Amino acid sequence: MIPIARPQITPEEMSNVQKVLASGALTSGEWVERFEREFADYVGAGFAVATSSGTAALEVGLEACRIGPGDEVIVPPFTFIATSNAVLHRGARPVFVDIDPETYNLEPNRVEDVLRKNRRVRAILAVHLYGLPARVDLFAEMAQRYGVILIEDAAQSHGAALGGRRVGTFGHLSMFSFYPTKNITTGEGGMVLTSDPDLARRVRLLVHVGVNGGPYNYEMVGYNYRMTNMAAAIGVGQLARLDVLNGHRRRNAATLGAMLEGAPGITTPVEPDGTVHVYNQYTIRSTDRDALAKHLSDRGIGSKVYYPMSLPQTRPYEEMGFGDAGSWPATERVCREVLSIPVHPALTEDEVRRVGEAVREFAETPIARGTEV
Repeated sequence: MIPIARPQITPEEMSNVQKVLASGALTSGEWVERFEREFADYVGAGFAVATSSGTAALEVGLEACRIGPGDEVIVPPFTFIATSNAVLHRGARPVFVDIDPETYNLEPNRVEDVLRKNRRVRAILAVHLYGLPARVDLFAEMAQRYGVILIEDAAQSHGAALGGRRVGTFGHLSMFSFYPTKNITTGEGGMVLTSDPDLARRVRLLVHVGVNGGPYNYEMVGYNYRMTNMAAAIGVGQLARLDVLNGHRRRNAATLGAMLEGAPGITTPVEPDGTVHVYNQYTIRSTDRDALAKHLSDRGIGSKVYYPMSLPQTRPYEEMGFGDAGSWPATERVCREVLSIPVHPALTEDEVRRVGEAVREFAETPIARGTEV
């Protein structure tokens, strides 16, 4: 089976972990500090604070920006549920704004329309989905014009760039995830980035139980959302290889794109001018999505639907009154059609070609699609 993801941990990264274990300093320490410093330098931000997960990074980021009860936050309805859950955990309310069906990211004109009409909006939470930058250049201008906060959810976009500038540096604050399916991994883990020293200080206090300075010197009610030295030791090695890993993803994506060009009924990812897509997922669209997934599985190729329904139409959000069908037509359409296929850097050239050939076979053979000739 060719899996949808296959994390790569090198002997050097294993050796880093062994050094941590031998030191006995397993919790936060020098490896975490090094990972924070090197990740901030790589992205181009002033400060970085490591966390126990990407979700934890979202939650402390929103709290550091003082998002709270009575506030509203613009969120795409097509993303992982942690994005909007973090808003709810702050006592705020997500305002779901539809996506551009070509990029799968927030549609800028719709975002500005909401900002013009809704003065309760305190923040835009822009997701760089699948590794493609959202139009955070435009959102940064809107944030300044309307006096709101821009937060980047870059959980899937390590190394992605817009106009020669890496994502994670356009907003007041950004977050990344290091889950095993991400472009680099620490097993579990996350990072908050900002160039605002006050925000960075608040994030660090929140992550470290509110402690400022010595033990038990509590400044605020915080959390224990720290990254371990073991996770950071993996992250340091992974970060050193990120450009190489992304290069493999981009080459695999280029091969798939060339093989699937003109394939009937198949829509392939776009990379708009001025963007660098890092292909956390290679997501295609087909009106026969479920039949295509079965076709691939029968040929030993993994695939996955990211995401099968809009966030407002998931059970908890429907129960809160968010789930009005037809309110997000672009999202609802792509939810019926998207399918992510293997693109990860562990693929061999033969495996990439097998994936492309199998999708092409499905597209061009009526019998493969389960339809009559």
